[in-house]
Amino acid sequence: MTQIAQLSEAEIEERFHVAGKTAIQFTLAGYARARESFSVHFNLGQDMYLTTLLAVQADKERLIFDCSGSAETNRRFLGSAHCQFVGHPGGIPVQFSCGPASDITYEGSKAFAVALPDKLVRLQRREHFRVETPRLKPLMFFGRLPSGELLKLPSHDISVSGIGLNADSLPESLAVEQVLKNCHFMLPGEAQELFLEATVRRIQERETRTGSRFWQVGLEFNHLSSGDENRIQRYIDRLERERRELL
Repeated sequence: MTQIAQLSEAEIEERFHVAGKTAIQFTLAGYARARESFSVHFNLGQDMYLTTLLAVQADKERLIFDCSGSAETNRRFLGSAHCQFVGHPGGIPVQFSCGPASDITYEGSKAFAVALPDKLVRLQRREHFRVETPRLKPLMFFGRLPSGELLKLPSHDISVSGIGLNADSLPESLAVEQVLKNCHFMLPGEAQELFLEATVRRIQERETRTGSRFWQVGLEFNHLSSGDENRIQRYIDRLERERRELL
C-alpha cells in the first residue's frame, strides 16, 4: 500500500493537494525540467509503463511525456479514457490523474500529451516546500568533507529542510549519511552567508536526453536556527512569486 493510499480523502485534501492552474503548471514544469520519471497506470490500473515528463505547454494547457518502447502498450494507452501518474521526485511521493492522451511529435520524436490535471497530490509538509533554483546563475554550495576535501557544487532546488545539488563528477569520499561541517552558501540579495552543518541523504546518478551522465546530491540541513529558516523561506517565496509572474 502506498503512503497516499493509507490516508483518508479528507487528510489528503487538507494537507497535500496542489490545486490551481498556475501552481500545477509551476510544479509539473519543474518536474519536466528535471526529466523526472513517473509510472503511468491505465486500463483501470491493469497496465502501466515508465515514462519521463518532458514539458508543460502552458499555452495549450497540456503535459508532454515519453511514449512506451512497446507499440502494443502505446496502442492500449491511447485507447484508455483515464490514466494516473505516480512518481517520487526528490524522494517525495507525487501522484495525479489525467484524461485520455493523444500522440504528438515533440522535438522530433514521438511523445504523448494529456490535458493538465485539476489537482495533484504531493506528500510533503508545506513548510518544507521545495523550489527549483535558477540555472543561469546557480546558488553555489560549499562544504568540507570529512577527508578535508572541499565540496563546491551548484544547487538545483532548495527547501527550508535541505538543498539539492548537481555534480558532473563526485569526490570519491562522498557518501550517504556523511555529516558535512562548515557548510555555507549565499542567498541572492543578502549581504551575509548562511553557515550550517548538513547530512548527505541521497546520491543519484542521472542521464540527460543526450546521454551524458551527472549526479544529484540531496543534503538535509542540521539544526538550522529559526532566523536562518526564515531567510531561506523568504528566498523561496521570492522565487515562487517571480516564476508565477512569468506564466
